Amino acid sequence: MAVAITRPKALNEALVRSLPDNGPVVMVNLVRFRERSLDGNGSGWDAYSRYSKGDMPLLRKVGGTVIWAGHVEGASLGDLGKGRWDWVVLALYPSRAAFLEMMTSPEYAAINVDRENGVEDHVILAANQTYSKLAAKPVTAR
Repeated sequence: MAVAITRPKALNEALVRSLPDNGPVVMVNLVRFRERSLDGNGSGWDAYSRYSKGDMPLLRKVGGTVIWAGHVEGASLGDLGKGRWDWVVLALYPSRAAFLEMMTSPEYAAINVDRENGVEDHVILAANQTYSKLAAKPVTAR
């Protein structure tokens, strides 16, 4: 069963708009895959991979980039209970407005079907940048 082309159902647009928008934001994506894609076209990972191929150009279009992604190996501290996360992605956006521009665009709605077919659960945490070794360093004249 395919999910209709639509904006993300759980997008908390009001919260994102209520946060100060005075610089870069890292969106911490926690993803739990379905065993099988809802459209029957491979695994949840396969559907998410199709989504990711469509998402990367949209992310770049709004000035964003993925700064890190990887498979979750387990909880090093704390108890996940019965839950699990399979994949973590750290996406850097120049602003919260850029994130919302991408997430509410018709182009994103068109690829979101693969995301929704592939994920059992997907949480995105907005995090302001208070420290980063990845921060751009000023260019010095030679």
